[in-house]
Amino acid sequence: MTAKTVLIVDDEAPIREMIAVALEMADYHVLEADNAQTAHAMIVDHQPDLVLLDWMMPGTSGIELARRLKREEATAELPLIMLTAKSEEDNKIQGLESGADDYITKPFSPRELVARLKAVLRRSTPHGVEDPVEVDGLILDPVSHRVSVDGKSLEVGPTEYRLLQFFMTHQERAYTRGQLLDQVWGGNVYVEERTVDVHIRRLRKALGDPYQQLIQTVRGTGYRFSAKG
Repeated sequence: MTAKTVLIVDDEAPIREMIAVALEMADYHVLEADNAQTAHAMIVDHQPDLVLLDWMMPGTSGIELARRLKREEATAELPLIMLTAKSEEDNKIQGLESGADDYITKPFSPRELVARLKAVLRRSTPHGVEDPVEVDGLILDPVSHRVSVDGKSLEVGPTEYRLLQFFMTHQERAYTRGQLLDQVWGGNVYVEERTVDVHIRRLRKALGDPYQQLIQTVRGTGYRFSAKG
């Protein structure tokens, strides 16, 4: 199983460290931010699977960041767990109304946190997202991050893998280089559009014949993944 990425947003370093240790022991990949602005940039760049968000932070509060994330289309479905020292019922309601999926009151045990986090991730993984995708014998397995043909693994780099996964789950539609950059690299990454061509070339080479022909160049637009030839 590929490790899920969790972003911890808390202005108190000892709390971030305590949570990070607990999550790493449970085989999660951890990112950290100490304020809402840094957190937002990291969410756009790294696209974590879940955010643990402290309610009370200097500057932009966790609640404000949660509302912003839920308003923006790219992050509206991102699972959020609020961390707070406030246990009053109205605060809990306010946290959940801001779009948080769960709410944990400090102090909490690392075991409780990991259990709640697993539950939220289970609920938020859309059905079918972890199912293998197959096109004409080419199989992409999102759980093991493997691409194979007739049971034989292909050597595919991480960017080429994400590109192929996007194509295989969005077939028969032409995408511009800009759209592919947004979908595969993330909207906050400053990459030349020609970089897409480089990775398309690498992906075609990794797939080899006849599968490289599935990735079609659409003149004046960009690229399309199609099994129709």
